[in-house]
Amino acid sequence: MSDDRPAARPADLAGGATEPERLVTFRDVFAVQEYRALYISLVVSWMGDYLARAAIVVLVYQQTQSVLLSAVSFAVSYVPWIVGGPVLAALADRYPYRRVLIVADLARAVPIALIALPGMNVYVILVLLFVAMLGAPPTQAARSALLPLILDRRKVVTGLAVNASTSQATQVIGYLAGATLAVAINPRLGIGLDAVSFVVSAGVIAWGIRSRPAAHDRATRRHLLRETGEGFRLVFGTPLLRSIALMVFSLTTFTVLPEGLAAGWAALFHHDPSARGFDQGLIMAAGPIGFIIGGLGVGRLVRQSRRHRLIRPLAVLTPTALALTALAPNAATVAALVVVSGIAQGGLMPTLNGEFVLALPHGYRARAYGVMQGGMQFTQCFAVIATGALAQVSSIPLVVGLWSIGGVLLMLALVAYRPPETGEEDAPAILAPPVPATRVTPDRVRPGAAGKLER
Repeated sequence: MSDDRPAARPADLAGGATEPERLVTFRDVFAVQEYRALYISLVVSWMGDYLARAAIVVLVYQQTQSVLLSAVSFAVSYVPWIVGGPVLAALADRYPYRRVLIVADLARAVPIALIALPGMNVYVILVLLFVAMLGAPPTQAARSALLPLILDRRKVVTGLAVNASTSQATQVIGYLAGATLAVAINPRLGIGLDAVSFVVSAGVIAWGIRSRPAAHDRATRRHLLRETGEGFRLVFGTPLLRSIALMVFSLTTFTVLPEGLAAGWAALFHHDPSARGFDQGLIMAAGPIGFIIGGLGVGRLVRQSRRHRLIRPLAVLTPTALALTALAPNAATVAALVVVSGIAQGGLMPTLNGEFVLALPHGYRARAYGVMQGGMQFTQCFAVIATGALAQVSSIPLVVGLWSIGGVLLMLALVAYRPPETGEEDAPAILAPPVPATRVTPDRVRPGAAGKLER
Protein backbone atom coordinates (compact mmCIF):
# COMPACT_ATOMS: atom_id res chain seq x y z
CA MET A 1 0.00 0.00 0.00
CA SER A 2 1.23 3.45 -0.85
CA ASP A 3 1.73 6.02 1.84
CA ASP A 4 -0.56 8.39 0.02
CA ARG A 5 -3.58 6.36 -0.94
CA PRO A 6 -5.34 3.10 -0.14
CA ALA A 7 -4.65 -0.07 -2.04
CA ALA A 8 -5.85 -0.12 -5.63
CA ARG A 9 -9.39 -1.24 -6.28
CA PRO A 10 -10.06 -4.57 -7.99
CA ALA A 11 -11.11 -2.77 -11.16
CA ASP A 12 -7.74 -1.00 -11.25
CA LEU A 13 -5.85 -4.25 -10.96
CA ALA A 14 -7.84 -6.09 -13.56
CA GLY A 15 -7.66 -3.57 -16.35
CA GLY A 16 -11.17 -2.30 -15.75
CA ALA A 17 -12.85 -5.65 -15.01
CA THR A 18 -14.90 -5.62 -11.83
CA GLU A 19 -15.31 -8.30 -9.22
CA PRO A 20 -18.62 -9.12 -7.53
CA GLU A 21 -19.06 -6.93 -4.48
CA ARG A 22 -18.32 -8.76 -1.24
CA LEU A 23 -19.73 -7.57 2.06
CA VAL A 24 -16.93 -6.16 4.22
CA THR A 25 -17.04 -7.72 7.69
CA PHE A 26 -15.65 -6.52 11.00
CA ARG A 27 -13.18 -9.40 10.78
CA ASP A 28 -11.86 -7.94 7.51
CA VAL A 29 -11.23 -4.61 9.20
CA PHE A 30 -9.65 -6.03 12.35
CA ALA A 31 -7.42 -8.28 10.25
CA VAL A 32 -5.37 -5.15 9.46
CA GLN A 33 -2.68 -4.96 12.16
CA GLU A 34 -2.31 -1.17 12.03
CA TYR A 35 -6.06 -0.71 12.35
CA ARG A 36 -6.06 -2.89 15.47
CA ALA A 37 -3.39 -0.69 17.02
CA LEU A 38 -5.24 2.51 16.08
CA TYR A 39 -8.51 1.08 17.44
CA ILE A 40 -6.94 0.02 20.76
CA SER A 41 -5.42 3.47 21.22
CA LEU A 42 -8.80 5.03 20.45
CA VAL A 43 -10.65 2.92 23.01
CA VAL A 44 -8.03 3.55 25.72
CA SER A 45 -7.96 7.28 25.03
CA TRP A 46 -11.73 7.69 24.80
CA MET A 47 -12.36 5.73 27.99
CA GLY A 48 -9.83 7.85 29.85
CA ASP A 49 -11.35 11.06 28.48
CA TYR A 50 -14.89 10.21 29.54
CA LEU A 51 -13.75 8.98 32.94
CA ALA A 52 -11.93 12.26 33.50
CA ARG A 53 -14.78 14.47 32.24
CA ALA A 54 -17.23 12.93 34.69
CA ALA A 55 -14.67 12.93 37.51
CA ILE A 56 -13.62 16.57 36.97
CA VAL A 57 -17.25 17.73 37.06
CA VAL A 58 -17.68 15.97 40.41
CA LEU A 59 -14.33 17.28 41.73
CA VAL A 60 -15.15 20.89 40.84
CA TYR A 61 -18.61 20.62 42.35
CA GLN A 62 -17.22 19.06 45.55
CA GLN A 63 -14.73 21.89 45.93
CA THR A 64 -17.04 24.80 45.08
CA GLN A 65 -20.64 23.56 45.49
CA SER A 66 -21.26 25.60 42.30
CA VAL A 67 -23.39 24.14 39.54
CA LEU A 68 -22.14 26.88 37.21
CA LEU A 69 -18.44 26.07 37.73
CA SER A 70 -19.09 22.34 37.38
CA ALA A 71 -20.88 23.02 34.09
CA VAL A 72 -18.00 25.25 32.98
CA SER A 73 -15.56 22.42 33.72
CA PHE A 74 -17.53 20.21 31.33
CA ALA A 75 -17.86 22.89 28.65
CA VAL A 76 -14.12 23.73 28.68
CA SER A 77 -13.41 20.53 26.75
CA TYR A 78 -15.31 21.95 23.74
CA VAL A 79 -13.74 25.42 23.76
CA PRO A 80 -10.52 24.59 21.84
CA TRP A 81 -12.55 23.20 18.94
CA ILE A 82 -14.81 26.25 18.78
CA VAL A 83 -12.15 28.96 19.10
CA GLY A 84 -9.30 27.39 17.15
CA GLY A 85 -10.04 23.80 16.19
CA PRO A 86 -9.49 24.11 12.41
CA VAL A 87 -6.15 25.90 12.93
CA LEU A 88 -4.92 23.34 15.45
CA ALA A 89 -6.09 20.49 13.21
CA ALA A 90 -4.13 21.95 10.29
CA LEU A 91 -0.94 21.31 12.27
CA ALA A 92 -1.46 17.58 11.80
CA ASP A 93 -0.81 17.83 8.05
CA ARG A 94 2.58 19.43 8.70
CA TYR A 95 4.08 16.49 10.56
CA PRO A 96 3.93 12.69 10.30
CA TYR A 97 0.58 11.57 11.68
CA ARG A 98 2.19 8.92 13.90
CA ARG A 99 4.43 11.52 15.51
CA VAL A 100 1.49 13.91 16.04
CA LEU A 101 -0.46 11.19 17.87
CA ILE A 102 2.44 10.20 20.12
CA VAL A 103 3.56 13.73 21.00
CA ALA A 104 0.01 14.99 21.60
CA ASP A 105 -0.86 12.04 23.86
CA LEU A 106 2.26 12.45 25.98
CA ALA A 107 1.83 16.23 26.16
CA ARG A 108 -1.80 15.93 27.27
CA ALA A 109 -0.89 13.46 30.02
CA VAL A 110 1.07 16.14 31.90
CA PRO A 111 -1.70 18.70 32.68
CA ILE A 112 -4.19 15.90 33.39
CA ALA A 113 -1.76 14.37 35.89
CA LEU A 114 -1.37 17.79 37.55
CA ILE A 115 -5.15 18.10 37.92
CA ALA A 116 -5.14 14.81 39.83
CA LEU A 117 -2.79 16.22 42.50
CA PRO A 118 -4.48 16.95 45.86
CA GLY A 119 -5.15 20.57 46.79
CA MET A 120 -5.23 21.93 43.24
CA ASN A 121 -7.15 25.22 43.00
CA VAL A 122 -10.33 24.96 40.96
CA TYR A 123 -9.39 27.79 38.60
CA VAL A 124 -6.00 26.20 37.99
CA ILE A 125 -7.89 22.97 37.21
CA LEU A 126 -9.93 24.76 34.55
CA VAL A 127 -6.80 26.26 32.97
CA LEU A 128 -4.98 22.91 32.98
CA LEU A 129 -8.01 21.21 31.45
CA PHE A 130 -8.12 23.81 28.67
CA VAL A 131 -4.40 23.30 27.99
CA ALA A 132 -4.88 19.53 27.84
CA MET A 133 -7.79 19.83 25.42
CA LEU A 134 -5.70 21.92 23.01
CA GLY A 135 -4.20 18.60 21.95
CA ALA A 136 -7.57 17.17 20.92
CA PRO A 137 -7.92 18.85 17.46
CA PRO A 138 -4.52 17.74 16.05
CA THR A 139 -4.90 14.29 17.62
CA GLN A 140 -8.36 13.62 16.23
CA ALA A 141 -7.46 15.13 12.85
CA ALA A 142 -4.35 12.94 12.57
CA ARG A 143 -6.35 9.81 13.43
CA SER A 144 -8.98 10.66 10.84
CA ALA A 145 -6.36 11.33 8.17
CA LEU A 146 -4.45 8.14 9.01
CA LEU A 147 -7.42 5.78 8.66
CA PRO A 148 -7.65 5.77 4.82
CA LEU A 149 -3.90 5.19 4.66
CA ILE A 150 -4.30 2.07 6.80
CA LEU A 151 -7.48 0.60 5.30
CA ASP A 152 -8.23 0.15 1.62
CA ARG A 153 -11.23 2.10 0.35
CA ARG A 154 -13.67 -0.85 0.59
CA LYS A 155 -13.02 -1.10 4.32
CA VAL A 156 -12.96 2.57 5.24
CA VAL A 157 -16.71 3.02 5.86
CA THR A 158 -16.88 -0.16 7.96
CA GLY A 159 -13.89 1.02 9.97
CA LEU A 160 -15.54 4.40 10.53
CA ALA A 161 -18.77 2.69 11.64
CA VAL A 162 -16.83 0.59 14.17
CA ASN A 163 -15.04 3.69 15.49
CA ALA A 164 -18.22 5.78 15.76
CA SER A 165 -20.20 3.02 17.49
CA THR A 166 -17.34 2.33 19.89
CA SER A 167 -17.15 6.03 20.71
CA GLN A 168 -20.82 6.04 21.71
CA ALA A 169 -20.38 2.93 23.84
CA THR A 170 -17.30 4.26 25.63
CA GLN A 171 -19.12 7.53 26.24
CA VAL A 172 -21.92 5.77 28.11
CA ILE A 173 -19.58 3.44 30.02
CA GLY A 174 -17.00 6.14 30.72
CA TYR A 175 -19.50 8.65 32.09
CA LEU A 176 -21.13 6.04 34.33
CA ALA A 177 -17.81 4.62 35.55
CA GLY A 178 -16.26 8.07 36.03
CA ALA A 179 -19.18 9.40 38.05
CA THR A 180 -19.32 6.19 40.13
CA LEU A 181 -15.59 6.24 40.90
CA ALA A 182 -15.72 9.94 41.70
CA VAL A 183 -18.62 9.65 44.14
CA ALA A 184 -17.85 6.26 45.68
CA ILE A 185 -14.05 6.52 45.95
CA ASN A 186 -12.27 9.70 44.82
CA PRO A 187 -12.62 11.84 41.68
CA ARG A 188 -8.83 12.05 41.40
CA LEU A 189 -8.72 8.32 40.68
CA GLY A 190 -10.61 8.75 37.40
CA ILE A 191 -8.47 11.76 36.47
CA GLY A 192 -5.27 9.83 37.20
CA LEU A 193 -6.49 6.95 35.05
CA ASP A 194 -6.99 9.42 32.20
CA ALA A 195 -3.34 10.53 32.47
CA VAL A 196 -2.26 6.89 32.35
CA SER A 197 -4.52 6.25 29.34
CA PHE A 198 -2.66 8.91 27.33
CA VAL A 199 0.66 7.21 28.00
CA VAL A 200 -0.75 3.80 27.09
CA SER A 201 -2.30 5.20 23.90
CA ALA A 202 1.04 6.74 22.86
CA GLY A 203 2.77 3.42 23.48
CA VAL A 204 0.27 1.49 21.37
CA ILE A 205 0.68 3.96 18.49
CA ALA A 206 4.47 3.76 18.71
CA TRP A 207 4.32 -0.04 18.70
CA GLY A 208 1.60 -0.68 16.12
CA ILE A 209 1.65 2.15 13.56
CA ARG A 210 4.48 2.43 11.07
CA SER A 211 6.10 5.74 10.28
CA ARG A 212 4.98 7.66 7.19
CA PRO A 213 6.20 10.98 5.80
CA ALA A 214 4.29 14.17 6.54
CA ALA A 215 1.49 15.08 4.16
CA HIS A 216 3.29 18.37 3.48
CA ASP A 217 7.04 18.89 3.58
CA ARG A 218 8.61 22.23 4.49
CA ALA A 219 8.84 23.32 0.85
CA THR A 220 5.05 23.19 0.39
CA ARG A 221 4.07 24.82 3.67
CA ARG A 222 2.44 28.24 3.81
CA HIS A 223 1.27 30.35 6.72
CA LEU A 224 -0.83 28.22 9.05
CA LEU A 225 -3.86 30.49 8.74
CA ARG A 226 -3.65 30.30 4.95
CA GLU A 227 -3.48 26.52 5.09
CA THR A 228 -6.49 26.53 7.43
CA GLY A 229 -8.37 28.75 4.98
CA GLU A 230 -7.60 26.30 2.19
CA GLY A 231 -9.31 23.62 4.25
CA PHE A 232 -12.46 25.76 4.40
CA ARG A 233 -12.28 26.49 0.66
CA LEU A 234 -11.85 22.83 -0.14
CA VAL A 235 -14.84 21.74 1.98
CA PHE A 236 -17.24 24.49 0.95
CA GLY A 237 -15.95 24.92 -2.60
CA THR A 238 -16.44 21.28 -3.63
CA PRO A 239 -20.09 20.33 -4.29
CA LEU A 240 -19.93 16.83 -2.78
CA LEU A 241 -17.97 17.93 0.31
CA ARG A 242 -20.19 20.98 0.79
CA SER A 243 -23.32 18.83 0.60
CA ILE A 244 -21.96 16.42 3.23
CA ALA A 245 -20.82 19.26 5.51
CA LEU A 246 -24.19 21.03 5.44
CA MET A 247 -26.01 17.76 6.11
CA VAL A 248 -23.77 16.85 9.06
CA PHE A 249 -23.94 20.33 10.59
CA SER A 250 -27.73 20.30 10.25
CA LEU A 251 -28.03 16.86 11.82
CA THR A 252 -26.10 17.93 14.92
CA THR A 253 -28.42 20.87 15.56
CA PHE A 254 -31.28 18.56 16.55
CA THR A 255 -29.67 15.23 17.51
CA VAL A 256 -27.92 16.95 20.45
CA LEU A 257 -31.22 18.09 22.00
CA PRO A 258 -32.04 14.94 24.03
CA GLU A 259 -28.65 15.12 25.77
CA GLY A 260 -28.67 18.88 26.26
CA LEU A 261 -32.28 19.17 27.52
CA ALA A 262 -32.60 15.82 29.30
CA ALA A 263 -32.60 17.21 32.86
CA GLY A 264 -35.50 19.60 32.26
CA TRP A 265 -37.30 17.07 30.08
CA ALA A 266 -37.21 14.39 32.79
CA ALA A 267 -38.57 16.86 35.35
CA LEU A 268 -41.81 17.10 33.35
CA PHE A 269 -42.66 13.46 34.02
CA HIS A 270 -41.70 13.07 37.71
CA HIS A 271 -41.53 15.23 40.81
CA ASP A 272 -39.55 12.55 42.67
CA PRO A 273 -35.83 13.40 42.24
CA SER A 274 -34.74 9.74 42.20
CA ALA A 275 -37.23 8.81 39.46
CA ARG A 276 -36.35 12.00 37.62
CA GLY A 277 -32.67 11.02 37.65
CA PHE A 278 -33.47 7.64 36.11
CA ASP A 279 -35.57 9.27 33.38
CA GLN A 280 -32.80 11.75 32.64
CA GLY A 281 -30.27 8.94 32.26
CA LEU A 282 -32.72 7.03 30.06
CA ILE A 283 -33.17 9.97 27.69
CA MET A 284 -29.45 10.77 27.57
CA ALA A 285 -28.40 7.16 26.92
CA ALA A 286 -31.06 6.53 24.24
CA GLY A 287 -29.24 8.41 21.48
CA PRO A 288 -25.86 6.65 21.90
CA ILE A 289 -27.58 3.26 22.18
CA GLY A 290 -29.50 3.87 18.95
CA PHE A 291 -26.34 5.09 17.25
CA ILE A 292 -24.52 1.88 18.18
CA ILE A 293 -27.36 -0.26 16.82
CA GLY A 294 -27.61 1.72 13.59
CA GLY A 295 -23.87 2.01 13.03
CA LEU A 296 -23.06 -1.65 13.60
CA GLY A 297 -26.22 -2.88 11.88
CA VAL A 298 -25.74 -0.92 8.68
CA GLY A 299 -21.98 -1.40 8.74
CA ARG A 300 -22.31 -5.17 9.11
CA LEU A 301 -25.46 -6.04 7.18
CA VAL A 302 -25.73 -3.53 4.32
CA ARG A 303 -23.46 -3.70 1.29
CA GLN A 304 -21.36 -0.69 0.42
CA SER A 305 -23.25 0.10 -2.79
CA ARG A 306 -26.60 0.07 -0.96
CA ARG A 307 -25.56 2.33 1.89
CA HIS A 308 -25.60 5.36 -0.39
CA ARG A 309 -29.25 4.68 -1.24
CA LEU A 310 -30.11 4.89 2.46
CA ILE A 311 -28.68 8.39 2.91
CA ARG A 312 -31.83 10.24 1.89
CA PRO A 313 -34.40 8.23 3.90
CA LEU A 314 -32.17 8.07 7.01
CA ALA A 315 -31.48 11.81 6.84
CA VAL A 316 -35.22 12.55 6.94
CA LEU A 317 -36.03 9.87 9.53
CA THR A 318 -33.51 11.26 12.06
CA PRO A 319 -35.41 14.53 12.81
CA THR A 320 -38.83 12.98 12.12
CA ALA A 321 -38.49 10.62 15.08
CA LEU A 322 -37.46 13.53 17.33
CA ALA A 323 -40.40 15.63 16.16
CA LEU A 324 -42.77 12.92 17.42
CA THR A 325 -41.39 13.31 20.96
CA ALA A 326 -43.64 16.36 21.30
CA LEU A 327 -46.54 13.90 21.68
CA ALA A 328 -44.74 11.48 24.05
CA PRO A 329 -46.67 10.87 27.30
CA ASN A 330 -43.68 9.65 29.34
CA ALA A 331 -39.88 9.42 29.40
CA ALA A 332 -39.86 5.85 28.12
CA THR A 333 -41.67 6.91 24.94
CA VAL A 334 -39.30 9.84 24.51
CA ALA A 335 -36.34 7.47 24.91
CA ALA A 336 -37.79 4.99 22.40
CA LEU A 337 -38.19 7.72 19.77
CA VAL A 338 -34.68 9.01 20.51
CA VAL A 339 -33.38 5.46 19.98
CA VAL A 340 -35.09 5.39 16.55
CA SER A 341 -33.48 8.73 15.70
CA GLY A 342 -30.14 7.41 16.94
CA ILE A 343 -30.44 4.29 14.78
CA ALA A 344 -31.03 6.46 11.71
CA GLN A 345 -28.12 8.71 12.60
CA GLY A 346 -25.86 5.74 13.32
CA GLY A 347 -26.63 4.26 9.92
CA LEU A 348 -26.14 7.59 8.18
CA MET A 349 -23.08 9.25 9.70
CA PRO A 350 -20.41 6.59 8.92
CA THR A 351 -21.56 6.53 5.28
CA LEU A 352 -21.33 10.32 5.00
CA ASN A 353 -18.00 10.25 6.81
CA GLY A 354 -16.69 7.58 4.45
CA GLU A 355 -17.78 9.58 1.39
CA PHE A 356 -16.12 12.65 2.83
CA VAL A 357 -12.81 10.96 3.67
CA LEU A 358 -12.54 9.22 0.30
CA ALA A 359 -13.26 12.45 -1.58
CA LEU A 360 -10.42 14.34 0.11
CA PRO A 361 -7.01 14.82 -1.49
CA HIS A 362 -4.11 13.54 0.56
CA GLY A 363 -2.53 16.41 2.44
CA TYR A 364 -5.85 18.09 3.22
CA ARG A 365 -7.61 15.44 5.31
CA ALA A 366 -6.56 16.82 8.70
CA ARG A 367 -7.57 20.36 7.77
CA ALA A 368 -10.92 19.24 6.38
CA TYR A 369 -11.51 17.21 9.54
CA GLY A 370 -10.83 20.33 11.60
CA VAL A 371 -13.41 22.26 9.59
CA MET A 372 -16.01 19.56 10.13
CA GLN A 373 -15.35 18.96 13.80
CA GLY A 374 -15.21 22.67 14.60
CA GLY A 375 -18.51 23.19 12.78
CA MET A 376 -20.15 20.31 14.64
CA GLN A 377 -19.02 21.64 18.02
CA PHE A 378 -20.34 25.10 17.15
CA THR A 379 -23.72 23.89 15.89
CA GLN A 380 -24.20 21.65 18.94
CA CYS A 381 -23.39 24.52 21.30
CA PHE A 382 -25.70 26.87 19.40
CA ALA A 383 -28.57 24.36 19.35
CA VAL A 384 -28.42 23.63 23.08
CA ILE A 385 -28.23 27.32 24.03
CA ALA A 386 -30.98 28.37 21.60
CA THR A 387 -33.44 25.61 22.54
CA GLY A 388 -32.65 26.05 26.23
CA ALA A 389 -33.53 29.74 25.94
CA LEU A 390 -36.74 28.94 24.06
CA ALA A 391 -37.68 26.35 26.68
CA GLN A 392 -37.49 29.06 29.33
CA VAL A 393 -40.57 30.70 27.81
CA SER A 394 -42.26 27.56 26.46
CA SER A 395 -42.30 23.80 27.10
CA ILE A 396 -39.44 21.46 26.18
CA PRO A 397 -41.63 19.01 24.17
CA LEU A 398 -43.03 21.87 22.09
CA VAL A 399 -39.59 23.39 21.50
CA VAL A 400 -38.04 20.04 20.53
CA GLY A 401 -41.02 19.16 18.34
CA LEU A 402 -41.04 22.43 16.40
CA TRP A 403 -37.23 22.54 16.18
CA SER A 404 -37.23 19.00 14.78
CA ILE A 405 -40.01 19.77 12.29
CA GLY A 406 -37.76 22.54 11.06
CA GLY A 407 -35.04 19.87 10.86
CA VAL A 408 -37.28 17.67 8.69
CA LEU A 409 -37.85 20.55 6.25
CA LEU A 410 -34.15 21.36 6.23
CA MET A 411 -33.13 17.75 5.56
CA LEU A 412 -35.67 17.48 2.74
CA ALA A 413 -34.07 20.51 1.13
CA LEU A 414 -30.54 19.18 1.64
CA VAL A 415 -31.25 15.71 0.24
CA ALA A 416 -32.87 17.35 -2.80
CA TYR A 417 -29.74 19.50 -3.19
CA ARG A 418 -27.39 16.55 -2.69
CA PRO A 419 -25.30 15.53 -5.75
CA PRO A 420 -26.29 12.25 -7.47
CA GLU A 421 -25.59 9.12 -5.44
CA THR A 422 -22.29 7.45 -6.07
CA GLY A 423 -21.32 3.89 -5.40
CA GLU A 424 -17.93 2.64 -4.32
CA GLU A 425 -16.67 2.51 -7.89
CA ASP A 426 -17.67 6.12 -8.58
CA ALA A 427 -16.52 7.73 -5.34
CA PRO A 428 -13.63 10.16 -5.75
CA ALA A 429 -10.29 8.57 -4.98
CA ILE A 430 -7.78 10.00 -2.56
CA LEU A 431 -5.09 11.94 -4.33
CA ALA A 432 -1.72 10.44 -4.70
CA PRO A 433 1.14 12.45 -3.96
CA PRO A 434 0.41 15.62 -2.01
CA VAL A 435 0.14 18.78 -4.05
CA PRO A 436 1.55 22.17 -3.04
CA ALA A 437 -0.85 24.10 -0.85
CA THR A 438 -0.73 27.07 -3.20
CA ARG A 439 -2.18 25.10 -6.09
CA VAL A 440 -5.46 23.95 -4.55
CA THR A 441 -8.56 24.74 -6.58
CA PRO A 442 -11.45 23.13 -4.65
CA ASP A 443 -14.11 23.70 -7.29
CA ARG A 444 -12.09 21.59 -9.68
CA VAL A 445 -11.90 18.42 -7.61
CA ARG A 446 -13.89 16.12 -9.80
CA PRO A 447 -15.14 12.58 -9.21
CA GLY A 448 -13.30 10.02 -11.30
CA ALA A 449 -10.11 10.68 -13.24
CA ALA A 450 -8.31 8.74 -10.47
CA GLY A 451 -9.24 11.55 -8.10
CA LYS A 452 -6.55 13.95 -9.40
CA LEU A 453 -6.74 17.67 -8.98
CA GLU A 454 -6.90 19.63 -12.19
CA ARG A 455 -4.36 22.45 -12.11
